[in-house]
Amino acid sequence: MRTPRLLWIAIPVLAVLLWTVVFPSVNVIVGSFGAGLADWRAFASNPSDRDATWATLVVSVWSVITAMLIGVPLAFALTRIEFAGRRLLSAVAVLPAALPPLVGVLAFLFLYGESGVFTRSVQQLFGLAEPPWTLTGLPAVIFVHAYTMYVYVYLFVAAGLERYDYALDEAAAGLGASRAMVLRRVTLPMLTPALAGAALLVFMSALGSFSAPYVFGGGRRVLATQILASKLNGAEGLAYVETTVLAIAAVLALLLFRWLEGRRQYTAVGKGRAPRVAIRSAAWRRAAPVLATTLVLVLILPHLMVALVAFARDGAWTTQILPPEYTLDNFRRLATQSELWRPITNSVSMALIATLANLVVCFLAAYLIVLTKVPGRRLMQLLVILPWAIPATAIALGLAATFNRNDPLTGRVLLVGTFWILPLAYFVRNIPIVAGAVEASLRQMDPSVQDAARGLGASWWLTVRRIVLPAARPGLIAGGMLAAVAAVGEFVASIVLSTHSNRPISMEILSQLRDFAFGTAAAYSLLLILLVLAITASARWAEGRWLSQ
Repeated sequence: MRTPRLLWIAIPVLAVLLWTVVFPSVNVIVGSFGAGLADWRAFASNPSDRDATWATLVVSVWSVITAMLIGVPLAFALTRIEFAGRRLLSAVAVLPAALPPLVGVLAFLFLYGESGVFTRSVQQLFGLAEPPWTLTGLPAVIFVHAYTMYVYVYLFVAAGLERYDYALDEAAAGLGASRAMVLRRVTLPMLTPALAGAALLVFMSALGSFSAPYVFGGGRRVLATQILASKLNGAEGLAYVETTVLAIAAVLALLLFRWLEGRRQYTAVGKGRAPRVAIRSAAWRRAAPVLATTLVLVLILPHLMVALVAFARDGAWTTQILPPEYTLDNFRRLATQSELWRPITNSVSMALIATLANLVVCFLAAYLIVLTKVPGRRLMQLLVILPWAIPATAIALGLAATFNRNDPLTGRVLLVGTFWILPLAYFVRNIPIVAGAVEASLRQMDPSVQDAARGLGASWWLTVRRIVLPAARPGLIAGGMLAAVAAVGEFVASIVLSTHSNRPISMEILSQLRDFAFGTAAAYSLLLILLVLAITASARWAEGRWLSQ
């Protein structure tokens, strides 16, 4: 297709990305200098901001360390060793990823909080007058992050091990290297891309994390919660400075991890991954099923806890270890009371709108980036990945600073306080997910197929419909699924941008927690988990139907 015609597609796509991704970020940076350097000086001299900045870095680094300590050994155990219970453990090892952020935090509150089931059980078992711990402060936040984020490490390392050439280990062992030396000098270096990618994902997720610090932070704040506090206190200039600092930290972290990942390149060719080895020790063979079962219970306990409390009667659970009364009233109220049902319809409709917008815009962007040489595609490639480097709090505040009034000459439209601001936030946040998935699919397509179709007289639309779209379909399905899952349970942007009329499920869960309606909050949470599973199942069905055609 000729470049002038492609420009009619590229220009609107670039305009949308510049308007929704770059423009809000620029407004935040400009707003941070609205009072000159006064707000920057206030940030530098404010002990709370310094403490929040330091706490953010501490939480992010320790989240990476703890996620690595859990995810790496688990990946090695499930991919290299054959033992009873391995398949079950492999199936549930990714369950924490199915918990929306706020729901995961809620499950930990019910389990390990000061009045949680596990906490009270330990207190009663040892006859303690006070709870044995209080799940507050930075250690509590890191503990929650370790459970929810080790999945990234596990998936990355497991994928790396599936492609790993075990002949290298055999060669090193044949030269006299011990197992520890083989692991340190051969295996782990060969897994550097997987480890760096996982560490980057955990670090960036922890850097912008809001739910766990908001609920368990106690008196300690991170930058994400400090931004909200400044905004609620009317210090918008200071909030802009904090947002800019958080975004700069995220971009610097991205550049650092990319540099570390690119320092050395590893390429392996050979026989492929090693077969799983059986456990030789009789004692370990007997212990392995017990350990696997215990770990499975630990992993599914948060999900079971949410389901249990969802059927508990509000107000009846006080000092008991488990809820004493169970009922269907929590779900009955959700179905019959319009005020309680509205957040459900809001979340589903906003997630659907945002995901459809992601699919259209990201497909066009990926098509232009991968299969054309249209001017501006390099800029477009940068823009579609930029929201991943900007924490969700910064994105939300940027949208609030941009779409707060009608001023067409400056590209502003009043969306704050309306239904549409949240779908826009979800759309921006999920651009990298969908664009990355579609790009990956299109890069597997031979560009000459498209050229052949055009040479045979097919129109651009027919070529896209019959060749490009089928090639992009796996990425569209996977990216759309991930975007919908993220949108339906989104909390960070919602707490900054939502109002009572457009509140999603996550905000209603928080409202019910504040009213001590734990059963209703858990019922919402269970419904959110079911929505996530339904979206995942629908995507799998669509993928299977496509493969069968």
